[in-house]
Amino acid sequence: MPLPSRYASLTFAVLMSIYMVTLMTFVITWVNTGLGEGFLARWWRAFYIAWPIAFALILIGAPRLQRLVGRLVRGD
Repeated sequence: MPLPSRYASLTFAVLMSIYMVTLMTFVITWVNTGLGEGFLARWWRAFYIAWPIAFALILIGAPRLQRLVGRLVRGD
């Protein structure tokens, strides 16, 4: 069952932040500490610290960035 359209921006912020934080914290943790013992614990710590920050930034920033893109990109 789809969500009502009024939840579109919230749903986008949740999904985009989970997607970005999962990949970014995985890669950065891997590069900085390797895939050795305790990797998942280190990655999870980075994830749960970064996710609320990313969620808030996307929720606040996405509408402003979409308006900026609208001004920077010409319509065809």
